[in-house]
Amino acid sequence: MRLDQWLWAIRVFKTRSLAVDAIKNGRVEVNARACKPSHDVRADEIIVARVGEITRTLRVIGSPKSRVSAKLVALYMEDLTPAAEYEKKRGPDSIPVAFRMKGNGRPTKKERREIDGLEER
Repeated sequence: MRLDQWLWAIRVFKTRSLAVDAIKNGRVEVNARACKPSHDVRADEIIVARVGEITRTLRVIGSPKSRVSAKLVALYMEDLTPAAEYEKKRGPDSIPVAFRMKGNGRPTKKERREIDGLEER
């Protein structure tokens, strides 16, 4: 199975096109080497994929025939990602800089300038 299909089938990426873009932009490595989306995935290969803020490390166990449910993902890959990587997502940096509570309406002109000022820093 192709690498982009495998990453999509085991739910690392939501779409195959997102998987292809990540591979082409160098955010996915197979056995510590860059590869192409057409790389044939084999058992016992180690795949390192940056998905958002998290760098996931996966060991290939097998290749599914098509996209599998979340319950069956463990049959095809072993997750070797350290727990510290998952903690990155929950850290204080995960809240957007310009967070606005729902129901507060649109920002005023003054608030908009403050938001723009935060983004420039």
